[in-house]
Amino acid sequence: MKIGLDIMGGDFAPKNCLDGAIMALDFLPSNVRMVLIGDSETAKSYLKEKGISEEMFEFVHTTEVIEMGEHPTKALAQKPQSSISVGFKLLKENTIQCFASAGNTGAMLVGSMFSVKAVPGVIRPCITSVLPKINGGFGIILDVGTNADCKPDVLYQFAILGSIYAKEVYKIDNPKVGLLNIGEEPEKGNLVTQAAHVMMKDTKDFNFVGNIEGSEVFEDKADVVVCEGFTGNVLLKTAEAFYSMMKKRNRSDDYFDRFNYELYGGTPILGINSNVMIAHGKSSPLAFKNMMVLSKNIIEANLNEKIKTVFQ
Repeated sequence: MKIGLDIMGGDFAPKNCLDGAIMALDFLPSNVRMVLIGDSETAKSYLKEKGISEEMFEFVHTTEVIEMGEHPTKALAQKPQSSISVGFKLLKENTIQCFASAGNTGAMLVGSMFSVKAVPGVIRPCITSVLPKINGGFGIILDVGTNADCKPDVLYQFAILGSIYAKEVYKIDNPKVGLLNIGEEPEKGNLVTQAAHVMMKDTKDFNFVGNIEGSEVFEDKADVVVCEGFTGNVLLKTAEAFYSMMKKRNRSDDYFDRFNYELYGGTPILGINSNVMIAHGKSSPLAFKNMMVLSKNIIEANLNEKIKTVFQ
């Protein structure tokens, strides 16, 4: 098993990427190899400074970097030797089984769609985030940013994708699916959520428990919370803001500490024909380490193949 890591991606690359990869060595089994994609000379020099043998990794040298502010489609076309472009080439060739980056999110999404492509039948791939529950468990929410506007059938597919992910990776048996809305009643919400509720209410494709309000997303009513990317992104960033405010005030709480994004590392793009992980641009070494571990778990779960089977 090989996991490709873009060491040029992120606000603090390549240092945080490399420190995270070094940390991951203690958490990955011997059959997992990390392939560092980027400036290999810089990487080897840094590893030497840290006293880490370069034999612990594989290297693929690249000469270009897609910067955070660049236009995704143009950058991929104009920089074929960038770490992101080369990473997708390796993924498409199955040289690596997962490609992870904290770089330009748009480029990662576009690269996924143009290289490994969407699973046939999936209207829009999406990304997810963890929701810590007050009972000690956790759920997931999707989409959290890639699809700001969605039609009802797209939300329906998000429920399927989220259910598969929750079951296969997080081992949640028969995950409960809730539709994020402004009230529990079926007639509440905008036209999209009303129509989505009609589609979901009698489905056998997933365990639908009805509408879920914003005040309930951290409770145990649902394991998978479905919404369009606009709402999901606002909710996610609001939760992150509360965590940051608590830290700035030197407050510590066992529950709120679980809102630290570093603990989860990254998120897979669900609904594509391979495994792609994206992370915060500000990712710390701990976040990179946990992204490598999650990448391994997703490969082992054979997630994208199970999604393909469902959509066939």
